[in-house]
Amino acid sequence: MLSREDLQPADAVESFGLVRVNPANAAINRRFYERVGADWNWRDRLPWSDMDWRAHVEREQLSTWLATHAGEQVGYVELEQQPEGNVQISYFGLLPDHYGKGLGGTMLSMAVEIAWSLPGTQRVWVHTCSDDHPAALANYEKRGFKCFRVENGDPTD
Repeated sequence: MLSREDLQPADAVESFGLVRVNPANAAINRRFYERVGADWNWRDRLPWSDMDWRAHVEREQLSTWLATHAGEQVGYVELEQQPEGNVQISYFGLLPDHYGKGLGGTMLSMAVEIAWSLPGTQRVWVHTCSDDHPAALANYEKRGFKCFRVENGDPTD
């Protein structure tokens, strides 16, 4: 997404919000990574030590946001500021008990708004793959993201 004006926000969901984890807390990121990613084959960070997690989340470039609905934590987002005004939605997802409730569009809309509010943002981007939730790509496209590149990976990975 190359412009804030490209965002096509989803309808707001009552009692839904994103709350920044501040100060950074590696245990929160680890817990949500494991719980959100369990159904989607997220495995790259599973071998990380506590020190690895702390080094990751305590970086100035990273912010973590907890999604809440009706007072309950339902998911999380990691936003990473990168060179040249890029902001990556590096991890984004809901806990399994909250799939299919219409929260993903609102959550993504709020995350994109936050990304555009960061100083110097020129582009907001996200990576997805066939292991992600079946509605992920459609949600990204509905919010205004455009496909940049499609790669066909090794099916044995």
